[in-house]
Amino acid sequence: MQNNPLLKGIALVGIGAISYGFLATFVKLAYKENYTTAEVTLAQFVYGLLGVLILMLFSKKKKEKDPTTRRNIAELMIAGTSLGLTSVFYYLCVKEINVSIAIVLLMQTVWMSVLLEAILDKKMPSPKTLLAVVIVLVGTLLATKIYNLQEFPGLLGIVWGLLAAASFTTTMYTANRVAVGTPNLKRSYYMLWGGTIVVLLFTFITQNTPFNWEIFAKWGILLALFGTIIPPVLMNAGFPKTGLGLGSIVSSLELPVSVSMAYFILNEKVEAWQWFGIFLILISIVIINLKVHK
Repeated sequence: MQNNPLLKGIALVGIGAISYGFLATFVKLAYKENYTTAEVTLAQFVYGLLGVLILMLFSKKKKEKDPTTRRNIAELMIAGTSLGLTSVFYYLCVKEINVSIAIVLLMQTVWMSVLLEAILDKKMPSPKTLLAVVIVLVGTLLATKIYNLQEFPGLLGIVWGLLAAASFTTTMYTANRVAVGTPNLKRSYYMLWGGTIVVLLFTFITQNTPFNWEIFAKWGILLALFGTIIPPVLMNAGFPKTGLGLGSIVSSLELPVSVSMAYFILNEKVEAWQWFGIFLILISIVIINLKVHK
């Protein structure tokens, strides 16, 4: 693998995506111990910030000239606010509905990204992309049990899930366009600062009970490792080797891993039609990102 950058990139992106897939299940388990959304997100971001700072301090690339300006730092922190909002919205969604459905709502970034690019670039998506969008919407309806209205998720959970997807779409869009000359670890660090500020504000506004500091000892490190340290670091290292298209396909591993974790660890019921809907969403991601060569 050391002699094959492509395989190394696939492995890095894959491990990062799998790590993300564990996250929602850990949050759900923390909820079962009566921790609040504010406690969960704050512990994750504080430890995540410290973890990335430690990685920066031990980074080998200390002698390289850093082109980062104050404006770059401000831009990255502003962009990072969407990172904090994504976690807040997603964890509120996980609190309301099953993890296996929440992750499907988060994956609406597939068509939201297409829509955002079409609006900003003022360019109509290709027929192939439009087909993929239709497939992902059909897959979403099946995966969220539209065929069984009695088990269809509540409106509040759906709203939080779609807000999380919209916020995550913003994060992905800005991450590839803001301060691209800044080293990856520094980019993650400043973006995490933006996210941490949002999470702190959310905590002050919503935490109406005494803050349970035990969250830092019980779940904080685990949430930070699988949510804000391992995935971004590995994916930032892997994407340049795989390219955006192949990297996006590999990163979709997050969806089946998250649903499988919900099924095996949380004992959530996942029906055959839901698995078929998830399969359709994965197919749509491949259609959008796979380049066919003659």
